[in-house]
Amino acid sequence: MGKIAFVFPGQGTQKVGMGKDFYDAFPAVKKVFDRAGSVTGVDVAKLCFEENDQLGQTEYTQLALLTVEVAILRVVESLGISADYSAGLSLGEYGALAACSCMEEEDLFRLIRARGMLMQEAYPVGGAMCAVLGLDAETIASICEKTEGIVSIANDNCPGQIVITGQQESVEQAAAACKEAGAKRCLPLKVSGPFHSKLLTGAGEKLAGMLETVPVRNLQIPYVCNLEARIVEDKEEVKPLLVGQISGPVRFRESILALADRGVDTFVEMGPGKTLNGFIRKTCPEAVVYNVEKVEDLEVLKAALCAGKEQA
Repeated sequence: MGKIAFVFPGQGTQKVGMGKDFYDAFPAVKKVFDRAGSVTGVDVAKLCFEENDQLGQTEYTQLALLTVEVAILRVVESLGISADYSAGLSLGEYGALAACSCMEEEDLFRLIRARGMLMQEAYPVGGAMCAVLGLDAETIASICEKTEGIVSIANDNCPGQIVITGQQESVEQAAAACKEAGAKRCLPLKVSGPFHSKLLTGAGEKLAGMLETVPVRNLQIPYVCNLEARIVEDKEEVKPLLVGQISGPVRFRESILALADRGVDTFVEMGPGKTLNGFIRKTCPEAVVYNVEKVEDLEVLKAALCAGKEQA
C-alpha cells in the first residue's frame, strides 16, 4: 500500500438521515453536531435526520454536509487511521481542512454557514448549471469562450463528466453546442445558483472579510485545493484559495491526479453516497477506494487499514 488520502464530497450528496447511525453510536459525533449547532444557531441534528425543506437549500445543505463529514472523520481518526493528504469537492474542501487540523471546528462551521448563505444570495435568479457527459474539457472550454454572456466550466469531475455554469441562457446555448460537438448527454442540474462562476465573485469577497478574523494553524497534512489542483502545505495560502474557490472552477480530476503523482493509491471518502468513489475510479482505475457512509463501513476500513494497529 502506498499513501492514503481522505476525501470529502460536495453538495448534491445530502440526504435525510445521513450520519444518524454515527450520531447514535458515538458520543464524540453528538459533540460535533452540538458544536456545529451552537456556533450557527441551527439544529443540525434535526436538519439532517428529519424530513424537511431546508436540507436542499444551499444555506443549510453546506452546514449539514460538513457536520456529517467532520463527525465521520473524527470517528475514523479515533480508530488510529490517518491520512497523508486530504482533498474535497467544493464544500468538501472544508472537510479536507478539518483533516489538516489547520482551523478550529467552530470556525469551519461558521465559515461554511456563511459560505452557503452568500452563495445562495449572490445570484438568486437567472443562473444555471448543466452536466456535460462524454465530451473533453478542452472542447467544452472552447465552446464556453465562444458563447455570448457568462458561461464557464464549474467542475472537471472526472474523464467524461464536466459541469458548466453561468447565466441560464448562456448555459443553454453552450449545452446545445456541446451536443452538436458530440456530447452524449447534457443534464441541467437542480441548483439555486450559478456556482463556481464569476457571477459569485462578490460572495467570495464577502467571505474574505470573514476570513480575516479566522486564525489558521500550520497544516498537519497537506491538502489539494480545488482552484488550482495542487498540493498546499503553507497555511498562508489557505484563505485566498477559499475565497477564489467560490467563483473559480473545481478541478477535481486534476486534484486526484496530483495525489496519484505523490504516491497516493488509497482513497477514503467520508460522507453520504459514493460520488467521489466513481470520479476517482474513472480518473485512476488502479486506485483502491473506500467509502465511509454508515457505521458498518468502518469494519471494512479497519480490516484494510488497521492491520497491526491497536483497535480503538
